[in-house]
Amino acid sequence: MKYKALLFDFDGTLLNTNELILQSFHHVLATRFPGKYQVEDCAQFIGPSLQQTFDTLAPGETETLIARYRAFNEANHDKLISEYPDVVEVLTELKAMGIKLAIVSTKRNDMIERGLTLLGANHLFDVKIGTDDVAHVKPHPEPVLLALERLNVPKEQAMMIGDNSHDIEAGNNAGVTSVGVAWAHKGEAYLRKYNPTHIVTTMHDFIPLVKGE
Repeated sequence: MKYKALLFDFDGTLLNTNELILQSFHHVLATRFPGKYQVEDCAQFIGPSLQQTFDTLAPGETETLIARYRAFNEANHDKLISEYPDVVEVLTELKAMGIKLAIVSTKRNDMIERGLTLLGANHLFDVKIGTDDVAHVKPHPEPVLLALERLNVPKEQAMMIGDNSHDIEAGNNAGVTSVGVAWAHKGEAYLRKYNPTHIVTTMHDFIPLVKGE
């Protein structure tokens, strides 16, 4: 195998949480900035951590806005998420091939666990890195490097995979192969601006990719 470890972003990569995230942001911003943001306008906030986003939008109000976001998000989580095709099937196949799997996300660890449980994929991951584990979130390389350390895999044999600029930049900054997923909400053309090593169009593309084919 050319690669021994795959590091996946979670939201928008393995689990379709786009509608949940859009609605959560709109719930907060419609009150704080009445009339300024429609639901789809909130797509620009997909990717960065809540801290980064609200620090920029309303300095000094970050903790209050995060609390409102999380209350709505947690209350509506299960009904607003959906599955992408073939995710669990391909992850199971990769695991059977001896590939180590990790989550590297900008969400809280407990919400990663909740999403993975709903997906039925919790048991497939060797390492899960969330905001509780790091001082610096993506695009900083820290979460990627921490995952590699815990997996005991060299960067040359790992990929960082995601649906957003922060995922690709984190992979590039950490010196690992970076992979964008074409089903990203912001689209393939957007991801290509950040120079991913590869773009995959389906989950099945990972099977030949890890083999170096």
